[in-house]
Amino acid sequence: MDNDGMPEELITLRDFLRWAVSRFNEAGLFFGHGTQDAYDEAVYLLQHALHLPLDRLEPFLDAALTAAERETVFAILDRRVRERVPAAYLTHEAWLGDFRFYVDERVIVPRSPIAELLMDDGFAPWLGDPDAVSDALDLCTGSGCLAILLAEACPNAHVDAVDISPGALEVAKRNIADYGLEERVRPIRSDLFDGLQGCRYDLLISNPPYVTAASMRALPAEYRHEPELALAAGEDGLDIVRRILAGARSHLKPGGILAVEAGGNRAIVEDAFPALPFTWLESANGEGMVFLLQREQMQD
Repeated sequence: MDNDGMPEELITLRDFLRWAVSRFNEAGLFFGHGTQDAYDEAVYLLQHALHLPLDRLEPFLDAALTAAERETVFAILDRRVRERVPAAYLTHEAWLGDFRFYVDERVIVPRSPIAELLMDDGFAPWLGDPDAVSDALDLCTGSGCLAILLAEACPNAHVDAVDISPGALEVAKRNIADYGLEERVRPIRSDLFDGLQGCRYDLLISNPPYVTAASMRALPAEYRHEPELALAAGEDGLDIVRRILAGARSHLKPGGILAVEAGGNRAIVEDAFPALPFTWLESANGEGMVFLLQREQMQD
């Protein structure tokens, strides 16, 4: 074994892949930030560390790594095990479909089912013609990923990307610039609607904090690297959802729609707001995790 703890027997990419899967499983790592198991996460980290294409590994499996490559690969795999840092923070990137976003510990790792709905016309029955959307809002934008996907889905829309965290908005600005959307996506520091007086939108989306107090106490170590501000939402997980529902109608145009991710809190939401006719949207990443309301279904 080398002085840094790397086994000398690890020579080829296949060696490191097998070793990583074994160590990840042995350590009981939690996966939920873009990959679903030890094998997929090990493959992704190896491809990233060695600058290999993300859609092709087989031709390289029996290639011997250079000494420098072995050190690089071992370091990232070892850190994943020892510190339980989500892979996205180790690589500073996260993917939603074909869209890549820069991320670090100032924002949660993008994984919202709203992304799939935006990319797959999931709002089409209610939204009508996406080209007709002129103003849209992403509340609690974090990395800006949903605001960017919103701008891509609605090519004529101006999008406000709102967050209370200065650090998150710095990350959002970087991603907005990466996609050349500075003229169409406007990052705004605001506590939800506080800084949006007089603004009204055709479409309002939000992936707000919604983790209950009990769930916060039970979070795996990987999730504790994410900012608590973007996760915790009071005893029942609805502190922010309540405020969004209270202010959304006055910030929507006639015929406008609101779409909010509530995670696994569907029953809690419905019990708290029995008079609201929620439509729960389906996606491959989460059935019944996003509710939709039309402006006319909400009260002032």
